Amino acid sequence: MTNRIKQSEFYSTHPHILEHLAGLVNVSNTSQLSENLIHLVRLRASQINQCGFCQKMHADEARAAGEKQARLDVLSAWKELDCFTNEERTALEWTEALTLIHSSTISDDIYSKVESVFGKQSLVELTTVVLQINSWNRIAISLQFQPEID
Repeated sequence: MTNRIKQSEFYSTHPHILEHLAGLVNVSNTSQLSENLIHLVRLRASQINQCGFCQKMHADEARAAGEKQARLDVLSAWKELDCFTNEERTALEWTEALTLIHSSTISDDIYSKVESVFGKQSLVELTTVVLQINSWNRIAISLQFQPEID
């Protein structure tokens, strides 16, 4: 296995990446995006991208924010379960569409649904959350960041 750039070295060498990616998500006070919803979106994108580092981090953060473990356990099956709200389901659908954009286009139906549930401002904010986590996933996967497993 090739030695890759360590996480601490990456952040110290390229602090602007940390700063800029963190700055992408600036949720307004009037946003419909709750902290718990953002955690679900980040975790779902990380599941799709198979980023173990980010899955562990965002599951831990979600639990710390009060998310129930039972919902985290079934997040990947959100389409078939009724334990997720309409807003959460819509955000997860948007997350999957953007994360998997290489395999299909964003249909007018999906876009209209997201805009009708969240409005334009929150749709843009949700899009930046998905953009941010997909970027972090690619960094963590390519450099093989390792989560601390208790």
